[in-house]
Amino acid sequence: MAGETDLVRRIGIAHPIIQAPMVGPKAPLAAAVSAAGGLGSLGCAALTPDQIRAEVAAIRAVTDGPFNLNFFCHAPPALDPAREAAWRSALAPYYAEFGLDPAAPVAMANRAPFDAAMAEVVEELRPAVVSFHFGLPAEPLLRRVREAGCLILSSATTVREARWLAERGVDAVIAQGAEAGGHRGMFLTDAAASQVGTIALVPQIADAVNVPVIAAGGISDPRGVAAAFALGASAVQVGTAYLRCPEAGLSAPYRAALSTARDEDTALTNVLTGRPARGLLTRAVRELGPISAVAPAFPGAAVALQPLRTAAEAQGSGDFSPLWSGQAVGLSRERPAADLTRLLASGVPG
Repeated sequence: MAGETDLVRRIGIAHPIIQAPMVGPKAPLAAAVSAAGGLGSLGCAALTPDQIRAEVAAIRAVTDGPFNLNFFCHAPPALDPAREAAWRSALAPYYAEFGLDPAAPVAMANRAPFDAAMAEVVEELRPAVVSFHFGLPAEPLLRRVREAGCLILSSATTVREARWLAERGVDAVIAQGAEAGGHRGMFLTDAAASQVGTIALVPQIADAVNVPVIAAGGISDPRGVAAAFALGASAVQVGTAYLRCPEAGLSAPYRAALSTARDEDTALTNVLTGRPARGLLTRAVRELGPISAVAPAFPGAAVALQPLRTAAEAQGSGDFSPLWSGQAVGLSRERPAADLTRLLASGVPG
């Protein structure tokens, strides 16, 4: 079978195509990808344990194929009142524009790191794969995931990070090139400006570690898949292209922005969450950043932005929303997730 690498056999999928876990898309997208023979993924960082259980039940109602649960591993930041005050001052004109009360309480989903409660969920649900972003959890938690029978993946943005992950026993390293949309998986560096592109990163990581490498970033069609395998990848992880699928369930402003975006319409920014992430150049990104010295550390920047996001979205605007996107957005097209999975798989070398 084309692309039948050891990693593919261990996961139990037909195609070496992994749908990137993303905050927003949930069970319908993951289920469609898994049912088509790829590895569907559910981003769990903004979900409660009960929400994860409900989403997994929805996936399993559609397919018995393997799927991936993804978690964040960031260290919660220390309180920084001065930085928070500076950030709120920067946002004050926008609050005034929308007639918002800056003292009103903010309701939003938390971005919590993987903890004992989430380990219990993994032990209960036993997904085929658990992946992590921003490093790995502490060894006792990681051991619980491994003992639950899950394969463990994590993202690296440098060779040093890849070696660190391999030394701690991951089953595969996701080589996240600078082209990729969403949060950078960086955890041993904060040098966002010197992040490496996929075509340079994948072969260097493949040469440096003795575990399979999954290429991520800039892959939206069969040509990108073929290139990743030529560079030494055992599978690919695709995010932005899957956002154009109806199963992603994106808002109308997000869908419209992706449909007209060009190659130069994304940037690495920290103003939306406090951590570098690649997204479309919205009003917030252009006027507050792309990189801001006063944006509170992740995930704090998103809290004060949430009322602005809610108000703008009510008017049909994504000006203050995190419209994550990779640089290959111009190659993506609207198509069902199953069709995209099969199309991507056609690029796997025979």
